[in-house]
Amino acid sequence: MSKTLNRRDFLSYSAMIGAAGIAGSTVLASCTRKGTLPLREKGSYYVPDLMDKAIDGKPLKAGVIGCGGRGSGAIVNLLEAADGITVTALGDTYPDRVEALRKNLKEEHGQDVPEDHCFVGFDAYKKVIDSGVDMVILTTPPVFRPMMFAYATEKGVHSFLEKPVAVDSKGYRQVMATAKQALAKGLSVVTGVQRHHERPYVEAFQLIQDGIIGEITGGNVYWNGGMLWYRERKPGWSDMEYMIRDWVNWKWLSGDHICEQHVHNIDVFMWMTGKQPLKAVGMGSRQRRITGDQYDNFSVDFVFENDVHLHSMCRQIDGCANNVSEFVQGTKGCWNSQDNTIRDLKGNIIWQFDWDANNAEHTQNNPYVLEHVDWVNHIRRGEAHDEATYTAQSTLAGVMGRESAYTGKEVDWDTISAADMDYLPEKLENGPMDMSKYLVAIPGTPQGNQTR
Repeated sequence: MSKTLNRRDFLSYSAMIGAAGIAGSTVLASCTRKGTLPLREKGSYYVPDLMDKAIDGKPLKAGVIGCGGRGSGAIVNLLEAADGITVTALGDTYPDRVEALRKNLKEEHGQDVPEDHCFVGFDAYKKVIDSGVDMVILTTPPVFRPMMFAYATEKGVHSFLEKPVAVDSKGYRQVMATAKQALAKGLSVVTGVQRHHERPYVEAFQLIQDGIIGEITGGNVYWNGGMLWYRERKPGWSDMEYMIRDWVNWKWLSGDHICEQHVHNIDVFMWMTGKQPLKAVGMGSRQRRITGDQYDNFSVDFVFENDVHLHSMCRQIDGCANNVSEFVQGTKGCWNSQDNTIRDLKGNIIWQFDWDANNAEHTQNNPYVLEHVDWVNHIRRGEAHDEATYTAQSTLAGVMGRESAYTGKEVDWDTISAADMDYLPEKLENGPMDMSKYLVAIPGTPQGNQTR
């Protein structure tokens, strides 16, 4: 037998055992090593049906809350994912964002959102949700995600939550509670950790759950890239408006980039293991960031049960070595997302994602679209679906690593999940802010803060 289990083999083995898309542990044991035991039993974890387009069904009215770059992209992804979607409401804190998306939807996608369904202000989310939409895309800065998800769920509206789903402990607890309420109401909730809907990742996930690499003993995850965008302050902008328009650089709005961006990679390891970290010790610094109060690099040692360690590294600095990937080590082999391979302990490739076979079967490979296919499928089938819970847990892991780096202390899961940490300002209005509160953290100091 060939040493490589390719995608054609993967699918044919799945069909043999009557479980399309899921590789059987008995078959895989014969291809790797006798006695392979699954990490988790089938049926105890979710595997999406990654069809190219959502099933037909009842027409759906969609709203967007947060009309910037991610919101504009997400609604186009939704329109590509399914037929029968009408965009009927838009909301943002500032009118120029609403108008830009409204214009794009009309000119490029034939969607004419009525002017009286375009809402502006800090309460725009309520007006969008109350306008009669069936589904809503929540793509504002992450600090607002918990309260908006709670309101959408209260009103019986299906939600797409961009990652991260919170920036602090209070937001994490609110999302966890709301997720339970959404399930009880039969709502479909999908989140923006799109690797859960990316075929190479999903196939690797199934094989790992079936035990192909054995017990997981550790891993490394990375998001090392260049500096993100920033906004210089313009005349006439209040403190609040400046911070929101420059939100990706302020920790109260974004959670810092270990949460806002690196959550993808941390989430992958937690997804593969089915575990959450027990504690973390991290470090980080601010070297070249131009605006805001965030760090631009983190390195965190997460410790899971059985003394399994995950090294997490992220950086947003131009001119450095880049790496965005995940690596998981097991007792019988390893998985590497960089080349979509699983290797045994001798380095032999025993599985590699077969892009040729995939492209012969599928026309849609964009995970940003496929996550919306999954969302619409659940809605049209009348199936409750919850992705908010595991994304909240991945988000909290990012918060735990961030707080360890900020303070220089070891931070454990129980402490951070119960912490009295709330980044949301008491008053949400355009106007002055106490900018002296937004300081860059210095580890090992009593307050953990300094002025810049």
